[in-house]
Amino acid sequence: MRSLPAFRTFPAFIRTLLALIAAAILAGCGTADKYDETSGWSAGKLYSEAKDAQADGAWDKAAKYLEKLEARFPYGRYAQQAQLELGYVYWKGNEPGSAIAACDRFIKLHPSHPTVDYVYYLKGLINFNEDLGLTAYISSQDQTERDPKAAREAFESFKELVTRFPNSKYTPDATLRLNYLVNAMASLEVHVARYYAKRGAYIAAANRAQQAIKTYPQAPAIEEAMYILVTAYDKMGMPDLRDDADRVMKKNFPNSRFYKDGLDRKTAWWKLW
Repeated sequence: MRSLPAFRTFPAFIRTLLALIAAAILAGCGTADKYDETSGWSAGKLYSEAKDAQADGAWDKAAKYLEKLEARFPYGRYAQQAQLELGYVYWKGNEPGSAIAACDRFIKLHPSHPTVDYVYYLKGLINFNEDLGLTAYISSQDQTERDPKAAREAFESFKELVTRFPNSKYTPDATLRLNYLVNAMASLEVHVARYYAKRGAYIAAANRAQQAIKTYPQAPAIEEAMYILVTAYDKMGMPDLRDDADRVMKKNFPNSRFYKDGLDRKTAWWKLW
């Protein structure tokens, strides 16, 4: 096999061109290092600058410093603190996916950390605001089209916090949010059941109403779920099941407005609790 020609055998202009290309590549590498302002910074310096950036609301810059800190100094208290703070910094920088991933990573790496309760709370808060904040309920989106995944994940995070850390300073607020989530998810479930009932899909309506009753027995929306169940059984020609459901409803909601108004919903979205 023929060997490649030696560099000196190339014509002069080609040798010059190759030399210039090599010099440009080396200069580029050197320039990248030269203009990295954090080059040579200590872990303490990176963390201090990240805190200053957070104080200024420069979330992208704060995230960059924390990421560099963890990459360059993967061990020690500064790296652990960077991992702890990245979730919040990503969230404030409008990167909820990265924020949740950072929370999950911290929980996996440091399950017994003294502030892991805060991470559970933060993860719940991110999902809570992602799907069930005020704007979600006043938007024009049909609730049957909404994905309750974020609500369920928020519920699980808050539930883990409340169960494992009953004395945490974050537990009282998490408990309030849990109650809100239960009522909201029950309301969503019943909304879907009502949607089916009004379109004559009574089997689907009964199934969703039963699911709401079983999963969220204490939620205010259960009153309507019971009425949907009575209505669905009646429309399907199941008098025994209808009468059983009606007895339960009259026992628990003897003065229910649904006996008068039917499924013409008049409860405002904000009266979920």
